[in-house]
Amino acid sequence: MQRSPSLRSAAVLGALSAAALLAACGSMGPMGGGSYSQASLPPTIQVPAGHKVALETVGSGDITYECRDKANAPGQMEWTFIGPDAVLKDRSGKQVGRYYGPPATWESLDGSKVTATQLAVAPSGPGHLPYQLVKANPAVGSGAMTGVTYIQRVALQGGVAPSALPCDASNKGRKTVVKYQADYIFWKAA
Repeated sequence: MQRSPSLRSAAVLGALSAAALLAACGSMGPMGGGSYSQASLPPTIQVPAGHKVALETVGSGDITYECRDKANAPGQMEWTFIGPDAVLKDRSGKQVGRYYGPPATWESLDGSKVTATQLAVAPSGPGHLPYQLVKANPAVGSGAMTGVTYIQRVALQGGVAPSALPCDASNKGRKTVVKYQADYIFWKAA
């Protein structure tokens, strides 16, 4: 079956349009959002020069706290951070991994994962977890997390220990879960 010249032209035009769109998408910055800027972050949270953004994610989920004895303060109690359980999505909203712990672990859907050592925190605002900078340990598995050197936690919403629920002897050992959201920016050596 032969196509008419106008159908062939339309098919060629469609193929060229698709190729142009793919080329434009391929030239976008990390996660399609352009280049990420650290300029508004406290200096202690900024990733050192010589690194580039490899992946930008939005984590949303839960953080668990437990009412425990306060370290080095006999007779005092506090809500103690137990660990996170969050879904990591790319900027378009597609799930790309999970964040859970302990130990704090960022895992890609491809199975690669990293743990990390905290380097610095800085206040991000009342009622929100602090900004955080961690140095990644070598990745387990091969994939998106391979070569990650640093992870920043920014754009925080919620996640702090409950203030309305007292932590005292009457609820020692009680666990509570709070909702939070944060951007996790993954960096690799440039």
